[in-house]
Amino acid sequence: MSQTDSEFADLLADTRHSAVHLEMRDSYGIGEEVAAFEAWRAGRRPSPEPGTWWNDFHTMVRDAAARGVTFRRARIVSEPVSDYIRYEHDCTYQNIAAGEQVRWLPRRSASDLALPGNDFWLFDQRVVMWNHFTGDGGSAGPEVDERAGAVKLCAAAFEAVWDRATPHEEYRV
Repeated sequence: MSQTDSEFADLLADTRHSAVHLEMRDSYGIGEEVAAFEAWRAGRRPSPEPGTWWNDFHTMVRDAAARGVTFRRARIVSEPVSDYIRYEHDCTYQNIAAGEQVRWLPRRSASDLALPGNDFWLFDQRVVMWNHFTGDGGSAGPEVDERAGAVKLCAAAFEAVWDRATPHEEYRV
């Protein structure tokens, strides 16, 4: 899912308190990230200068954070980590600069947690945006879900992961 999709932007615009994101895959093949990942694999490292990597997603996060929305992102990862996770870790300063808090949880530490079957965003603990993916990590489209049971599952799962996870600045890949 492109995080600049209008559906995501609309949900974020209506968010007043919190947006949490749980990622559980070891690799993604999302359109706009493929070239950047391949360049990273070839040895190119992103410049920390905001003008070189800042995009619409970062602007949306920054603007929402400025109006009081708290952003937390947790990533469950297999260890040793995949090249893609190394790439994500290397670029996470971008999420942090935009206003997110990020934590990492080794998959072995998540074995006894009840987790949903898909990555998700949860906005104000009221609406879930499921992120569906193909087998090779491409986007299979988002799905908005306001069912109370889905919201409750995602809220509990995220908090359980967050409580066990390591803050980005302490996690070593």
